[in-house]
Amino acid sequence: MAKKNDTFFFDNYRACADRSCKAAEFLANIMSSFNPGEIRGKLDEMHAIEQSADELRHQMSDALVKAFITPMEREDMEVLSNQLDAVTDHVEGVLHRLYFDNILEIRPDALQMVDTVVRGCKEMRALMDELPQFKKSKTLQQRVIAINSIEEEADDLYVHAMRELHTTCSDPLQVIAWRDVYTFLELCADSLEHVAETAATIAMKNS
Repeated sequence: MAKKNDTFFFDNYRACADRSCKAAEFLANIMSSFNPGEIRGKLDEMHAIEQSADELRHQMSDALVKAFITPMEREDMEVLSNQLDAVTDHVEGVLHRLYFDNILEIRPDALQMVDTVVRGCKEMRALMDELPQFKKSKTLQQRVIAINSIEEEADDLYVHAMRELHTTCSDPLQVIAWRDVYTFLELCADSLEHVAETAATIAMKNS
């Protein structure tokens, strides 16, 4: 169980994971009911989510500098904070690619990939809920495994999507554009796995 003085740190991690969930769900909604003419306005809404995640990261950095004692090693805590923020950054990056590359309609496999990101973010949030009990948790490792499984699913979807793109699309500009989108969706999944691996390492080192 986390000590009272440690509450800020774990609450901050949960809040960061919540921002990632919010960003992922926002992106999924945009893609599932896609309207190219609305994307410019959606960028501002997404950026507001990303900015709030950045602010949480800055608050964590400040708190780690000032704290006399921390619940885990400072360096590990800073790494985890940065990795949580990276998830939201990469989700925003997907929306940027849809806008920059002037995507006019969404390919079905992209919807499958963004679904893995949403599910992965929810598992990440559950993992952060469990982190305060890292010394005695019976489910933390299960959350890590679940995120790793989702990342593997995203990898498989990425390979299939890239193969399908290069064998069925004859427009080179579309190939380049969608390659960017798929790559950023894959980066989202990778960043989720990084969070899970770091959380698992922290739990192991501090148990």
